Amino acid sequence: MGLVSLGLFCGISLYRHRQIMRLAAEIDEVLHGGRRVDFSTCREGDVAILTSELAKMVARLGRTRDQLSHERNALADALADVSHQIRTPLTAIGLMLPLIERTDDGRERRRSVRELEGMLDQVSWLVTTLLKIAKVDAGAMHVERREVRAGEVVRRAVAPLATAMDLRDVNLVLDLDEAATFVGDAPWSAEALENIVKNCMEHTPAGGTVTVTVREDALATTLAVSDTGPGIAAEDLPHIFERFYRGRDEGARGAEDSRSANGLQGGEGADAEDVRQPAGFGIGLSLAQALVSAQGGTLRAANNPDGGARFEIAFPKLVV
Repeated sequence: MGLVSLGLFCGISLYRHRQIMRLAAEIDEVLHGGRRVDFSTCREGDVAILTSELAKMVARLGRTRDQLSHERNALADALADVSHQIRTPLTAIGLMLPLIERTDDGRERRRSVRELEGMLDQVSWLVTTLLKIAKVDAGAMHVERREVRAGEVVRRAVAPLATAMDLRDVNLVLDLDEAATFVGDAPWSAEALENIVKNCMEHTPAGGTVTVTVREDALATTLAVSDTGPGIAAEDLPHIFERFYRGRDEGARGAEDSRSANGLQGGEGADAEDVRQPAGFGIGLSLAQALVSAQGGTLRAANNPDGGARFEIAFPKLVV
């Protein structure tokens, strides 16, 4: 009996040793980049439990590797987009400087200087906006959580756009529930809303209307912005909040986010034609969505049944 027991023990030990050696070989294959690893042959005992846990670990490592690869490619694409967006105005600035130096006409020189200031403002705005988006992506943006009056956020958001609205002959209508509140960050909410209102303004023809509505119910406080423009193309709608996305047509919503609105403040003699042409970067709506999401809200885009686009920010109630 002793010999039989010893033989049985040696056999089981040898079997377990072979299983562990096989697991070690498969783990070594994973560590050296192997993709076809099968842990399914061990079915019983503590070795099977170890095998199952190793299989979970390998699957998790595979998903993490794929995610990192995707993020690396996305980062490379984003850096290429940023490089292109910044290089374009910088190239124009470099071409304009010699022209300004050679110009003797004072009026032409002033016009060129205004254009140069506008391009510098675009570059500054682009860099600042990208830094804000990077902070949101990294989770480094400080967001306050306090009760905010939605009406005050709306008025703060539309105030910088008043001059641009007048020059573009676009009417602004505010339909506000003054009692409506939400829990969030007032400055970041106002900046998100300003980007949306500016986008609607830039895609609304002269004589059109941009309407901002605030409503509160038991579920959420909603800030909606709608316009009487051409709306959002069906093929662009799923991508409207993607960073650096531009629509297929020149008039599409993807080509948005100009700095013409803020550029209006730089010079009393600015020609209306100079400020009517948006030079979009395609990050304003992306920033708006990032700022809203960082506060726990949602931002959606759609087309109105009677024409025009509609953007809706919803801040859900913490207690229903």
